[in-house]
Formats: sequence, structure tokens, C-alpha cells
Amino acid sequence: MDIQLASQMLIRRLAATPSSRREFLRRSGIGFGSLAMASMLADESLRADATLSDGKQHLNPMSPKKPQFPGKAKAVIHLFMNGGPSHVDTFDPKPALDKLHGQPVPNNLRTERETGAAYRSPFKFQKYGQSGIEVSELFSHVGEMIDDVCVVRSMHANVPNHEPSLMLMNCGDATLVRPSVGSWITYGLGSENQNLPGFIAMCPGGYPIKGSENWQSGFLPGAFQGTYVDTKNQEIEKLIANIRNASGINRSEQRRQLDLLKTLNIQHQEARQQDTELEARLQSFELAYRMQMEASEAFDISREPKATREMYGDTVQAKQILIARRLVERGVRYIQLWHGQGQPWDSHDKIEENHRKLAGECSQAIGALLRDLKQRGLLDSTLVIWGGEFGRTPTVELPKPGANAGTNSGRDHNHHGFTMWLAGGGVKGGHIHGATDELGFQAVENKVHVHDLHATILHLLGFDHTKLTYRYAGRDFRLTDVHGNVVHDIIA
Repeated sequence: MDIQLASQMLIRRLAATPSSRREFLRRSGIGFGSLAMASMLADESLRADATLSDGKQHLNPMSPKKPQFPGKAKAVIHLFMNGGPSHVDTFDPKPALDKLHGQPVPNNLRTERETGAAYRSPFKFQKYGQSGIEVSELFSHVGEMIDDVCVVRSMHANVPNHEPSLMLMNCGDATLVRPSVGSWITYGLGSENQNLPGFIAMCPGGYPIKGSENWQSGFLPGAFQGTYVDTKNQEIEKLIANIRNASGINRSEQRRQLDLLKTLNIQHQEARQQDTELEARLQSFELAYRMQMEASEAFDISREPKATREMYGDTVQAKQILIARRLVERGVRYIQLWHGQGQPWDSHDKIEENHRKLAGECSQAIGALLRDLKQRGLLDSTLVIWGGEFGRTPTVELPKPGANAGTNSGRDHNHHGFTMWLAGGGVKGGHIHGATDELGFQAVENKVHVHDLHATILHLLGFDHTKLTYRYAGRDFRLTDVHGNVVHDIIA
């Protein structure tokens, strides 16, 4: 039987048969209300949608769109040190800890676990660049590029627990299901490359805590959800599942199969207007087909000159950070790089050993990324962000069964004050913003909440965070909810 005739018969059968009780009722009477609602939602969708550079409306959700005003950044690379790196051991030196080491200090701030005396940093700090900003030996390679980095030493969040802090940092809400930062950005700007996902989350070895919730699209259309890639493997076939067609058919035959599937899905979709999950599935089929050629090339770092690969290093982190640069070059909008499965930076014990190992896996590559982007003229338009979901206490965590090994050599979670840094994308280089107290326990000067960070990121990309909204359940939602102020002092 001719494939076109077969597809038409199947389409008629699908169209004639209700697939659920809801579908039966919709077709039987209340469908008129559904039609009216679909029309209203379609109008609302068009109003919320941005326009192409030529000013015309478009239907592809990932088409490049204009920001609300000219933004300095066009792409984001978020280096996520999941687990919570210690700010007093990396970018916020505290000489007072050396003087008070081993002594009890007054503290009434809530932490997740009980802590004791002041605990000095086991790492040496050194001034770098013309700015003279002090950086720990752990991140000496970043120190070499510090004149291009803005260090925010006054970050603070809501609670000292991983799950809600991850959700706050990634989705703007600690408890409720909300779209992630990358989803909001691709919703607002689309992507410059239609053959690659606009939002990619890379994590070697598996998922971080909270898994795909960290890059969820929430109530935004599913097309804006992040695409997960396990960068533990470097072979393209293992790095990106199903990148090769296992059946052995050629691309023209595969295209015919996909066209048939598309015809069936469009017919199915016509009876289910505004079904964002179905729309996302349709988009993913087409994207997967287009990725077969471009993704193989984009993720293949063997195509880079030997000198470039040596500049980044040979660790798993180095390879995924180099991939991130290649993706930015190819127009991917938002790339999030996780350090590894679970929460590797969560050093409740043996912080010197653990932090030294972890920084050794990524410091060289992060410094190389900043240098490489700058040499290629990409740093001005690429916003690089470094940090975790919170910091760590300047006091030692006390031994507790099931929490640590009992060696008095680690730090507990600290959301009261911690450090993140930004580079490129319109931020001030060689600049320190804010401060924690003498010990590093609490942000006390020019405090920056996570909502403020999100507002600033959107501003650098060309958006007023109060106006980048999406109507859902009768309300206009935004990344920062009802909070957040742009931190203008860190903008160049």
C-alpha cells in the first residue's frame, strides 16, 4: 500500500476516535468552550511572544527574538559548583580566621548542622592583576584573568538546605514548580542556531540533586526545557544518545519517515490546541533530526587544535568547558555546566582534600575559557557565571553520625553570605561588589539576593525582569516573582 494512502487512513481513524473521556466530552458539547478558550490563549501567546528581527510574528518558539532593549550579553555559560563551594577558601579571604582559629566565636545564625570554633582556610591567597583582587591558590588560573571578573562577595539566599537552594538559584522559587533561568532566557530570546538546543545542561556521571527540575520549563512551553547531556563519555555516540540512526537507513528515507510522523502528529495536534507538551514533542523530533549533523561536529573537541586542548587540560571538566565554548560559538543561548553527579562540592568533612581535588579538575579550564573567549572576541557578548547554591560556614562542622567522618575538618552550609562571580557580558572586570562580615558568616555590605542576581542577568541580556512575563493560571508570572533589583554597580 502506498505510504501516503496508509497515512491518510490512519489519520482519519485517529480523528474519528476519542482517546479519552475528556476527549469524548470535549467533542460532545463543551468543545465550544474549548474552542473559545483556545482562541483566547492563542491571542495571549502572540501578545507574549517576541518578534523576529524583521518585526514579523513567528510560530517557531526557538526562533531568534529581539530583547526589550539592547543587551550587552547574548549568551550565558553558568559554571555550577553544585554542593556549595566555600567562599572563605576561594574568593573571600578572611585574615580574622587565622587569628581566631580554634576559638569559639559568637554566632546566632541558623545553619543546617551544629558548628563550633572558627576554622581558618588551609589555602593561601594571592593578589592578582592590576585590580589586586585576592584569590585562593585553588583558583590561581581564574586569578590570572581576575581583571575581567566581577566578584560578588555579598550573595545570600533563604535556607541552608540543598534542594530549596538549588531551586531558588535555578528557578527563582525554593518550593514551587517554576521555569528555570535558562528556560526564561530562551523564551525571551530564542536561539541563534536552530540545529542545536537553545538550552543545554551538562553534568558528567548523572544528575545533580533535584535532577531535571534544575533545568525544567515549568509552565512555559516544553520547547524551552533544557537538554541534558552526560559529558562523562567523550565518544559522540555515547555523549549524545541516538545521534546515529541505528536502523541504517539513509537520511532521505529517514526524512520521509519523519514527514509521515509529522503529518500524523499535526493532525493529532489540531484537535488539541495549545497542548504545549505535544508541541514540544513535535519540535524535539525535528531538532533531533537536524542535530545529527551539527551536534556531532559541535561536541567533538578533537577538532580543536592541540594547543587549545592543552590550554584547557585533560579532565572531564576541561572537556565539557571546551564544549561550552564551541556551543556558544554556534549560537547556543544558555549552557549550564554542573561539576558532577549529586553534590560534589558539599565538603562537610576533609575540606582541604576535597576542595583541592575539585578545583584541580576545573580551575585550569575555567581560566582557559575566559582567556579563550576574550581572544576570540566572544567575552563581551558571553556572560560567564561561577558559583554554587550557597557557601560554607567559617566555623568547623561538629562531628555527627551520618553527617561527616568526625575529623573536625569540614564546613557546614551557609546561605547567609557567600560568593559568586561574573565575567564578560557587560559586567565590570577587576571589581569587588559587597562584603561579608569579618569572619565571612553573613553578607553585610551591598547585599545581593538570588532574586537580584536573576534581575541583573536578565538586564544584561536586554530584559526588564518585571516585564519578561508569561500568563499562567490567570496571573503574569516572572523569574523574580515579586522580588529583585538590578545590581547596577556591577554593570560596566
